Amino acid sequence: MKSYMPIMLDCAGRVCVVVGGGRVAERKAGELLACCALVTVISPRITPVLKQRHEQGELRWLSRKYAPGDLEGAFMAHAATNDPEVNRSVAEEAAGRGILANVADRPESGNFIHPSVLRRGRLLIAVSASGAGPLAASTIRRKLEEQFGTEYEAYLDCLYEMRKTIKEQVCDPAARQKLLKKASGPDMLDALRRNGFACWSAERIRQWIDDNQEE
Repeated sequence: MKSYMPIMLDCAGRVCVVVGGGRVAERKAGELLACCALVTVISPRITPVLKQRHEQGELRWLSRKYAPGDLEGAFMAHAATNDPEVNRSVAEEAAGRGILANVADRPESGNFIHPSVLRRGRLLIAVSASGAGPLAASTIRRKLEEQFGTEYEAYLDCLYEMRKTIKEQVCDPAARQKLLKKASGPDMLDALRRNGFACWSAERIRQWIDDNQEE
């Protein structure tokens, strides 16, 4: 069994090429756009969704077949056509250029695979079955959706503000670490839940810091 390294990759501002214009390519492009990547789609035909995103200026569309050399300057490539030979050619060019590559029909031909992703604002949970099947990973992700509801988005936004304020206002390393640990604990989650997960005001956060420094 191939073993994968889990990683959260920053694609913002990087050129990522998607070869293919169908539903799989649409999904890959959508994931990349959500990460602020510079997306180029290469395919004679594309889905209505991809065409709309191109017309809105969200991505670049080359209305033609893939040709060797199309990956020059790219950070990442996705081979997502229904032609195994084209996908193989994309994978080979990516390997020759040292580019990250995902191959839809033959994951082993690339050097990374896509997990099934649960997003709750700042919370990102990725589930992978390591090639055993995307449907299995999706089933597990749906179970996690029940456990980690939409309230976690507000919770983590508030926690972010709390951590930032603690780091700015508390100079003593030991005291700062104690407050950071407490802010990330279950008591804080319960306190925010009682408040309807509305983010505390800056004044309330400062008061919480003062109260807990005195303990």
